[in-house]
Amino acid sequence: MKDAMKPTQALHDLGQSIWLDNITRSLLKTGTLGRYINEMSVTGLTSNPTIFDQAIKNSGDYDDAIKSKLAQRKSGEQLFFELALDDLTAAADLFRPVHDRTGGVDGWVSLEVSPLLAHDTKSTVAEVKDLHARAQRPNLFIKIPGTKEGLPAIEEAIFAGIPVNVTLLFSAEQYVAAADAYMRGIERRVASGLNPDIASVASIFISRWDVAVTGKAPQALNNQLGIAVAKRAYKAYLGLLGSPRWMRAYNAGARPQRLLWASTGTKDPKASDVLYVQGLAAPFTVNTMPEATLKALADHGAVSATMPIDGGDSDAALARFAAAGVDIQALAAQLQDDGAKSFVKSWNDLMGVITSKSAVLKRAS
Repeated sequence: MKDAMKPTQALHDLGQSIWLDNITRSLLKTGTLGRYINEMSVTGLTSNPTIFDQAIKNSGDYDDAIKSKLAQRKSGEQLFFELALDDLTAAADLFRPVHDRTGGVDGWVSLEVSPLLAHDTKSTVAEVKDLHARAQRPNLFIKIPGTKEGLPAIEEAIFAGIPVNVTLLFSAEQYVAAADAYMRGIERRVASGLNPDIASVASIFISRWDVAVTGKAPQALNNQLGIAVAKRAYKAYLGLLGSPRWMRAYNAGARPQRLLWASTGTKDPKASDVLYVQGLAAPFTVNTMPEATLKALADHGAVSATMPIDGGDSDAALARFAAAGVDIQALAAQLQDDGAKSFVKSWNDLMGVITSKSAVLKRAS
């Protein structure tokens, strides 16, 4: 009798890429990441300052590397980016066969610029170019927040030929603004006679919506806002992919910017641990999952239906939240602002961890 198909393989076969929202040195060294690639259909990876803060703070895995970089007189932010690039270039090499096989559609890893630059376009562009040049990997995205100040940096990075993961998007409107910035960069390349085949994903954060309205909307609406927002964004995404503007770009050799679902770990202990996997299955998108969510999907997930292409019941669901007093646009702006602040806090925590570990290791040597 033939084995039943794994849920991870079934989701992959529906046309969605499964990425891991985590990176640690032990994931690489123990072969766990390789196992996820081979056994759980994982085809990419994302990182952020919070992930690195936890990885460096909660293990000794980085101590030897920190010691050797201290000996080279590296410190602070410079030292961190070297540690991050060591991890992410190793991960990029593991995903390189996927990247080559899919013609550059999949097999990506992502590195975030310093969140302290979220409101500084010029410095963001400079750091994006520097990190991309240092990585020397064709399958490494640089993450730029889709904030008001981040949008021009996205356009400039794409124009400069640097693949970008647009992060910190929460609503269909924020997504469309980020997609427009990407397209302006592509159109400038076309106008300048440059190859417009520059990859990008746009990352929409889902679970934070439901956390934000817990206790502020009727209990019957619990854990429904994130997926309703996602359905609306997916409809906007398909509209852009099929628009004359985007089709002209494809005709010039551009590739579509893919939509990515982020923040897909379930936060409500009463809800299904695969809530944001089953509800967000959609072809030609990415779901980047925390490790626990990936394991839950592999263990007991079941994915059959894909998202409706017309937004489904999202308008009706959003109307119910509006009737309950939730201002979706205001909340989207607040979530983006809070997200940027939270990454700054993680970044500052991370720099504190690097400084204190450096001091301890210096004394011990």
